[in-house]
Amino acid sequence: MAQPFQLHHRKALVTGGASGIGEHTVRVLHNAGAEVIVADVNLEAAKKLASTLGEGVSAVRLDVTDAKSVETALSSLKALDILVNNAGIGHVGDLEETALEDWQRIFRVNVDGVFLVTKAAAPLLLASPSGSVVNMGSVAGLVGVKRRFAYCASKGAVVAMTRQLAADYAGRLRVNCVCPGTVDTPFVEGYLEKYHKHEKEKMRAELDKRQPLGRLGKPQEIAHLVLYLCSDEAEFVTGSIMTIDGGWTAL
Repeated sequence: MAQPFQLHHRKALVTGGASGIGEHTVRVLHNAGAEVIVADVNLEAAKKLASTLGEGVSAVRLDVTDAKSVETALSSLKALDILVNNAGIGHVGDLEETALEDWQRIFRVNVDGVFLVTKAAAPLLLASPSGSVVNMGSVAGLVGVKRRFAYCASKGAVVAMTRQLAADYAGRLRVNCVCPGTVDTPFVEGYLEKYHKHEKEKMRAELDKRQPLGRLGKPQEIAHLVLYLCSDEAEFVTGSIMTIDGGWTAL
């Protein structure tokens, strides 16, 4: 039998691909044989990752909130088989703590970004016999999380867009969503530094306890679920919202 989960002769683009879950997704897709474009607003970091991985990985600056930036980044592509909409930001605050500019900023990145990049990439993806979109959602798009008002709303929108696109393009383009729990990434480290600088270890232990398995997720675990969804082994999977959260949503 052929080795499963191989992506030879496919081209993938990963937004927010220079760090965290995005970086590990780039590494995993590349190891599976795909040609990967690291698309990130931080071009220097994207180039550094691409140079580390070598042949078959390239870098491009892409600001998912800027339609012109998206158009420029995708204009040189002649083919694209896989799009991973990974770029995203967070915000801590309940309704009363969320200013309009906070709400608008998180929606520009987490929601408008998915719209702009997917719309720009759609002609190439639809021309591919194995076109696949994987959106990075969150358990926060499925359940309420205290003091994550704007973030929950934005990830709920990503979940809804995934299902709608899968319905419109069934048989032509597979669209799925990965919903991680809390994952040990620079994203989480930044949260701890900003909001719990003097009690990091205590808060890290509390984050571990929040997952029924007793630890944070690992970014490579998320990346391997993305790989599955992009592979031929998932040809019958579309419109799926897949949790990978240590049992969080089961409770």
